[in-house]
Amino acid sequence: MIKRDYYEVLQTPRTATPDEIKKAYRKMALQNHPDRNPGDKAAEERFKEAAEAYEVLSDPEKRQLYDRFGHAGLQQTGFTGFRDFDDIFSSFGDIFEEFFGLGGRRSRTRARRGADLAYDLVIDFMDAAFGKETEIELARHEVCQECRGLGTREGSQPSVCNTCGGRGQVTRSQGFFSISTTCPACQGSGTVITDPCEACNGVGRVRQRKKLSLKIPPGVETGSRLRLVGEGEPGELGGPPGDLYVLLRVQPHDVFQRQGDDVVIVLPITYAQAALGATIEVPTLEGADSLTVPAGAQSGQEFSLKSKGIPHLRGKGRGDMRVVVYVDVPTRLSKEQEELLRQLAELEGSQVTPKKKGFFSRKS
Repeated sequence: MIKRDYYEVLQTPRTATPDEIKKAYRKMALQNHPDRNPGDKAAEERFKEAAEAYEVLSDPEKRQLYDRFGHAGLQQTGFTGFRDFDDIFSSFGDIFEEFFGLGGRRSRTRARRGADLAYDLVIDFMDAAFGKETEIELARHEVCQECRGLGTREGSQPSVCNTCGGRGQVTRSQGFFSISTTCPACQGSGTVITDPCEACNGVGRVRQRKKLSLKIPPGVETGSRLRLVGEGEPGELGGPPGDLYVLLRVQPHDVFQRQGDDVVIVLPITYAQAALGATIEVPTLEGADSLTVPAGAQSGQEFSLKSKGIPHLRGKGRGDMRVVVYVDVPTRLSKEQEELLRQLAELEGSQVTPKKKGFFSRKS
């Protein structure tokens, strides 16, 4: 059969804008929609023809090929038209709703994906740094095993909805328009359950507690989100289940602080170590390590141990261990320490608090 020119089908000029093409298709689809023309084969063919024309002319690439080479130019795109109404409604169901509230007739049987779930998990600082395999437990809906998700008692079947006659939609007229909406009695399923399953009360799902294994990768931090595909709520009408998102919160550490993938630790050193230099022992995520503090180190000065920090979550390598030193001034001195410091003060010419005299050494 020779196909008509697509611009002729939509009654638009070849210079029509995308909005003009959309408006023309709206008009043709409304006039020839099967719900408004039951049993009219000619209207059905016009409806299919208009959908095919819109599919091509609303796509910039397909339209360019069609404008240059006609119907033959579309062969390289693999588009050969629509097979039936289901094919059209699955492609343009959202457009029909946008245009005039008319969805696909068989939208009632469209599978619906299950809802996503969220789970909050508090983990240890070290587990966040190096990862861990753990187990979580949550409450979610599962397909009822008694009725296998059908919602009906064993041996019975859902009944056709009397309100919509099984179509899942009810149609009402408003002037020249026929508006189809979801059936309020069956919520669009086309069936009602008259003999419900006792285990799930006809819902087809029951709430249960479920244990899941979880692998926490190294390098996560507070706010990281892990996705477990298919571990959310079960889908409806054969739809896939949703996903489970595990939201992580890392407990603070008594010694280490995290800044990005670096780990910061604050360590005290003595005045002698700061002045003369020293090799000190530093706690790290994997045990003690040594750090050389050069002579003349200042309080608040920072040193680094390379690649001793947090593993990078995305990519190889690790952050650094940043060691901040401060001079720890003793609150109490032995007599020997005091004498040595006073000798040092004399050498420096520093003014210090005079030595206190004992009670019995005071002159009367």
